[in-house]
Amino acid sequence: MAAPLVERYRDRLPLAPEAPVVSLGEGSTPLLPAPRLSEQLGAEIWLKWEGANPTGSFKDRGMTVAVSQAIAEGARAVVCASTGNTAASTAAYAARAGLPAVILLPAGAVAAGKLAQARALGARLLEVRGSFGQALEAALELAESGSHALVNSLNPFRREGQKTVAFEIAEELGAPPDVLALPYGGGGNTRAVCQGFDELGAGLPRILAGEAADRGKTLATAIRIVSPVHRAEAEADVQRSGGAVVSLSDEEIVAAWTDLTRLEGVFCEPSSAAGLAAVARERPGGRVVCLVTGHGLKDPDAVDRVAPPPIEVDPDPDAIAEAAG
Repeated sequence: MAAPLVERYRDRLPLAPEAPVVSLGEGSTPLLPAPRLSEQLGAEIWLKWEGANPTGSFKDRGMTVAVSQAIAEGARAVVCASTGNTAASTAAYAARAGLPAVILLPAGAVAAGKLAQARALGARLLEVRGSFGQALEAALELAESGSHALVNSLNPFRREGQKTVAFEIAEELGAPPDVLALPYGGGGNTRAVCQGFDELGAGLPRILAGEAADRGKTLATAIRIVSPVHRAEAEADVQRSGGAVVSLSDEEIVAAWTDLTRLEGVFCEPSSAAGLAAVARERPGGRVVCLVTGHGLKDPDAVDRVAPPPIEVDPDPDAIAEAAG
């Protein structure tokens, strides 16, 4: 079993010496070759499967570091605003650390699977009558009062943990890929990945950041963020990499999501397919790593919208064979 992320990379993390390691076994996620997608897209495609993290998303990489540092600084509680994945991760790591967690959610905008995780883990969930941006402003104000530590990606320790995915990719491939593709919601992960490759000193891959063309209404709930808090920095990183921010229709995101599931057996939430959708649009060639950021069970309702329902049959072999086609 691989060591916890903080222990593996502590010499590359700015944690206080006295910071404990609050871990659920995050990191060391699979880097999967994708032969059918490679043939389809004319490139050497690899999938960094971040849905294998403890709460099912890449957020755990940053949360282990943020919560460990928060305890070292004497935090008595944590707070975040979330469209879902941060909520689940905050709730899990707060529970692991024995800290209360307050999670502010934009009302009606969070997938059921993520709410279920946070509820089961004992966090205090509050639905804000407003947007994600308004929920984040409220979380910031609560943190500034000194009662709670903010664990959104505005907390730099979150990005410090998330940068480790770049270290793992370079270790597994022997060098950075030609292209790194990922979903673009708030932009914190884009910044973190670029920071990680910069620190390695082996060159920044071309970054393809897939965003929803209609950020306010996309079915990809994890990137349903109208005003990315890291927009300026993230898009500057994309530009200097020679990459692009790729605006995608929901139809393109669903097509990539379907390809991941049916061609490669990787069941992710729709937003996690945005990086692959950007690759399908741009066709960059070369060695391409797609960050697949969250498990499909995060957003089970999406399956009802894009996949056929089960077919009811009699318990008869002939009827089953006919229905099976």
